[in-house]
Amino acid sequence: MVIVVLFSSFSIFEKVKESNDEQINVLVDGWHEAAADANFENYFDCMTSDAIFIGTDAGENWNKSEFMTYAKPFFDKGKAWNFTAVERHVFIDKSGKIAWFDELLSTQMKICRGSGILVKDGKKWKIKHYVLSMTIPNENSAEVIKIKTPIEDNFLKSLLEQR
Repeated sequence: MVIVVLFSSFSIFEKVKESNDEQINVLVDGWHEAAADANFENYFDCMTSDAIFIGTDAGENWNKSEFMTYAKPFFDKGKAWNFTAVERHVFIDKSGKIAWFDELLSTQMKICRGSGILVKDGKKWKIKHYVLSMTIPNENSAEVIKIKTPIEDNFLKSLLEQR
Protein backbone atom coordinates (compact mmCIF):
# COMPACT_ATOMS: atom_id res chain seq x y z
CA MET A 1 0.00 0.00 0.00
CA VAL A 2 2.81 2.41 0.88
CA ILE A 3 4.56 1.61 -2.38
CA VAL A 4 1.40 2.41 -4.33
CA VAL A 5 1.04 5.77 -2.56
CA LEU A 6 4.67 6.67 -3.19
CA PHE A 7 4.43 5.59 -6.82
CA SER A 8 1.20 7.56 -7.19
CA SER A 9 2.79 10.67 -5.69
CA PHE A 10 5.78 10.34 -7.99
CA SER A 11 3.53 9.91 -10.98
CA ILE A 12 1.54 13.06 -10.08
CA PHE A 13 4.78 15.02 -9.58
CA GLU A 14 6.07 13.88 -12.97
CA LYS A 15 2.81 14.89 -14.66
CA VAL A 16 2.93 18.34 -13.04
CA LYS A 17 6.58 18.75 -14.10
CA GLU A 18 5.78 17.66 -17.67
CA SER A 19 2.84 20.07 -17.74
CA ASN A 20 5.04 22.94 -16.52
CA ASP A 21 7.80 22.03 -18.99
CA GLU A 22 5.26 22.04 -21.80
CA GLN A 23 3.78 25.39 -20.69
CA ILE A 24 7.27 26.90 -20.49
CA ASN A 25 8.26 25.61 -23.93
CA VAL A 26 5.01 26.94 -25.42
CA LEU A 27 5.59 30.33 -23.74
CA VAL A 28 9.22 30.72 -24.84
CA ASP A 29 8.57 29.41 -28.36
CA GLY A 30 5.58 31.77 -28.61
CA TRP A 31 7.72 34.66 -27.37
CA HIS A 32 10.30 34.01 -30.09
CA GLU A 33 7.51 33.60 -32.65
CA ALA A 34 5.93 36.93 -31.63
CA ALA A 35 9.26 38.65 -32.39
CA ALA A 36 9.51 36.89 -35.77
CA ASP A 37 5.95 38.02 -36.53
CA ALA A 38 6.70 41.54 -35.23
CA ASN A 39 3.82 41.22 -32.77
CA PHE A 40 4.86 43.79 -30.18
CA GLU A 41 1.92 43.23 -27.81
CA ASN A 42 2.22 39.44 -27.70
CA TYR A 43 5.99 39.61 -27.33
CA PHE A 44 5.95 41.91 -24.33
CA ASP A 45 2.91 40.23 -22.75
CA CYS A 46 5.15 37.18 -22.24
CA MET A 47 7.31 39.18 -19.84
CA THR A 48 6.69 40.30 -16.26
CA SER A 49 6.24 44.02 -15.66
CA ASP A 50 9.67 44.13 -13.98
CA ALA A 51 11.43 41.93 -16.54
CA ILE A 52 15.07 42.42 -17.51
CA PHE A 53 16.50 41.74 -20.98
CA ILE A 54 20.26 41.52 -21.44
CA GLY A 55 21.35 41.64 -25.07
CA THR A 56 24.55 40.75 -26.88
CA ASP A 57 26.13 44.20 -26.59
CA ALA A 58 27.76 45.04 -23.24
CA GLY A 59 25.52 48.12 -22.96
CA GLU A 60 22.28 46.17 -23.43
CA ASN A 61 20.94 45.67 -19.90
CA TRP A 62 17.35 46.88 -20.04
CA ASN A 63 14.32 46.85 -17.83
CA LYS A 64 11.11 46.04 -19.69
CA SER A 65 10.23 49.66 -20.38
CA GLU A 66 13.69 50.44 -21.78
CA PHE A 67 13.64 47.27 -23.88
CA MET A 68 10.21 48.16 -25.25
CA THR A 69 11.53 51.58 -26.29
CA TYR A 70 14.55 49.98 -27.98
CA ALA A 71 12.50 47.27 -29.72
CA LYS A 72 9.47 49.31 -30.86
CA PRO A 73 11.05 50.67 -34.10
CA PHE A 74 11.98 47.12 -35.17
CA PHE A 75 8.47 45.83 -34.51
CA ASP A 76 6.94 48.89 -36.22
CA LYS A 77 8.91 48.10 -39.38
CA GLY A 78 7.31 44.65 -39.38
CA LYS A 79 10.61 42.87 -38.84
CA ALA A 80 12.03 42.30 -35.40
CA TRP A 81 14.25 39.23 -34.99
CA ASN A 82 13.82 35.57 -35.74
CA PHE A 83 15.08 33.11 -33.12
CA THR A 84 14.29 29.41 -33.29
CA ALA A 85 15.25 27.16 -30.40
CA VAL A 86 17.16 24.09 -31.53
CA GLU A 87 17.82 22.89 -27.99
CA ARG A 88 16.35 23.87 -24.63
CA HIS A 89 16.78 22.63 -21.06
CA VAL A 90 14.13 23.57 -18.50
CA PHE A 91 14.51 23.38 -14.72
CA ILE A 92 11.80 24.03 -12.12
CA ASP A 93 12.28 24.66 -8.41
CA LYS A 94 10.49 22.53 -5.81
CA SER A 95 7.79 25.18 -5.24
CA GLY A 96 6.79 24.97 -8.91
CA LYS A 97 6.75 28.78 -9.08
CA ILE A 98 10.23 29.54 -10.40
CA ALA A 99 11.86 28.03 -13.47
CA TRP A 100 14.99 28.65 -15.46
CA PHE A 101 16.14 27.50 -18.85
CA ASP A 102 18.99 27.64 -21.30
CA GLU A 103 18.65 27.30 -25.04
CA LEU A 104 20.63 27.25 -28.25
CA LEU A 105 19.05 29.37 -30.95
CA SER A 106 19.25 29.53 -34.71
CA THR A 107 19.23 33.26 -35.52
CA GLN A 108 20.26 35.80 -38.13
CA MET A 109 23.45 36.09 -36.01
CA LYS A 110 23.94 32.32 -36.48
CA ILE A 111 24.00 30.25 -33.25
CA CYS A 112 23.18 32.21 -30.11
CA ARG A 113 22.60 31.14 -26.56
CA GLY A 114 19.72 32.30 -24.44
CA SER A 115 18.99 31.76 -20.78
CA GLY A 116 16.10 32.92 -18.73
CA ILE A 117 14.25 32.90 -15.45
CA LEU A 118 10.50 32.51 -15.35
CA VAL A 119 7.97 33.00 -12.59
CA LYS A 120 4.53 31.51 -12.32
CA ASP A 121 1.82 34.11 -11.82
CA GLY A 122 -1.30 32.17 -10.91
CA LYS A 123 -1.43 29.47 -13.58
CA LYS A 124 0.61 31.40 -16.15
CA TRP A 125 4.39 31.47 -16.64
CA LYS A 126 6.11 34.78 -17.51
CA ILE A 127 9.68 35.66 -18.43
CA LYS A 128 11.33 37.69 -15.68
CA HIS A 129 14.93 37.74 -16.88
CA TYR A 130 16.51 36.83 -20.21
CA VAL A 131 20.12 36.87 -21.39
CA LEU A 132 21.04 36.57 -25.07
CA SER A 133 24.62 35.92 -26.11
CA MET A 134 26.39 35.11 -29.33
CA THR A 135 28.52 32.01 -29.36
CA ILE A 136 32.15 32.23 -30.43
CA PRO A 137 34.00 29.11 -31.55
CA ASN A 138 37.04 28.68 -29.31
CA GLU A 139 39.37 28.59 -32.31
CA ASN A 140 38.16 32.08 -33.31
CA SER A 141 38.34 33.74 -29.89
CA ALA A 142 41.59 35.60 -30.60
CA GLU A 143 40.15 37.16 -33.78
CA VAL A 144 36.97 38.24 -32.03
CA ILE A 145 38.88 39.68 -29.08
CA LYS A 146 41.03 41.70 -31.48
CA ILE A 147 37.90 43.16 -33.15
CA LYS A 148 36.08 44.02 -29.95
CA THR A 149 39.01 45.27 -27.85
CA PRO A 150 38.97 48.95 -28.91
CA ILE A 151 35.19 49.19 -28.53
CA GLU A 152 35.00 47.42 -25.20
CA ASP A 153 38.09 49.14 -23.77
CA ASN A 154 36.25 52.45 -24.23
CA PHE A 155 33.08 51.00 -22.72
CA LEU A 156 35.00 49.67 -19.70
CA LYS A 157 36.70 53.02 -19.25
CA SER A 158 33.36 54.84 -19.16
CA LEU A 159 31.94 52.30 -16.68
CA LEU A 160 34.93 52.72 -14.39
CA GLU A 161 34.62 56.52 -14.57
CA GLN A 162 30.98 56.24 -13.40
CA ARG A 163 31.97 54.44 -10.20
